[in-house]
Amino acid sequence: MIHSMTAFARFEVKGDWGNAVWEIRSVNQRFLETYFRLPEQFRGIEPLLRERFRKQLNRGKVECNLRFNANPGAKSDLAINEKLALQLIQHANWINEQTLNSKINPLEVMRWPGVMEAEEADVSLIQAELLAGFEQALTDFIAARASEGENLKAMIEQRLTAIATEADKVEAHMPEVIEWQRKRIIDKFTDANIDLDSSRVEQELVLLAQKMDVAEELDRLNSHVSETMKILKKGGAQGRRLDFMMQEFNREANTLGSKSINTDITASAVELKVLIEQMREQIANIE
Repeated sequence: MIHSMTAFARFEVKGDWGNAVWEIRSVNQRFLETYFRLPEQFRGIEPLLRERFRKQLNRGKVECNLRFNANPGAKSDLAINEKLALQLIQHANWINEQTLNSKINPLEVMRWPGVMEAEEADVSLIQAELLAGFEQALTDFIAARASEGENLKAMIEQRLTAIATEADKVEAHMPEVIEWQRKRIIDKFTDANIDLDSSRVEQELVLLAQKMDVAEELDRLNSHVSETMKILKKGGAQGRRLDFMMQEFNREANTLGSKSINTDITASAVELKVLIEQMREQIANIE
């Protein structure tokens, strides 16, 4: 299956700890490049995410974003560090004895860092759920690339069919063009009152026909159409190979245009160039 390098996927993960949203988007790029925007507490999973992309993708500039919203109510009950609190009270009593024997404010003791703690949610459990959500987002993302790839494939196949049609049209025109050119040369000789024997005229026509012969270019165009169809059918990461085929198409279309002495063939050569350029623009988005 042909995959596009342009796609987007979004997946939301919900739990007692809160919710998180994965967003993955990509555009065309010569190689695979991955960029991540993760909350600081989940930076540790970035290598895992990068490896998953590397196994699933071949080309494209991929951006992966995680938005995490913690649920304040998910924290457990407050717990007191009794040992630390007792030490604080003992020291505070000593200070009181050295001063005016003022009373200790319990709230001041509780405000001391580390005395009162609320246990954080299990980060490893959250990470496991986030990774499961990422896998689903990645599945949706690849499906989106495949869907867009199928659209590109259909468009390219339409252009390939049109190229084959133009090649057949040129081939059908060639006998008429050669005969037209033959008559044109004889008329010029007649108008100029040049008396040439028939063998000389035929020699000139043979040389002209050789210069005008585009059979080889037409055969190559049809061969390129067949090969490109096979590549599309084979699927996989075929973007570079398809790009090479577009160069080959262009070479034959240019040669065909340079040999043209007829407006119909010139029009076909121009149409070929348009079709090839349309394919090339879309192939730039194929993985």
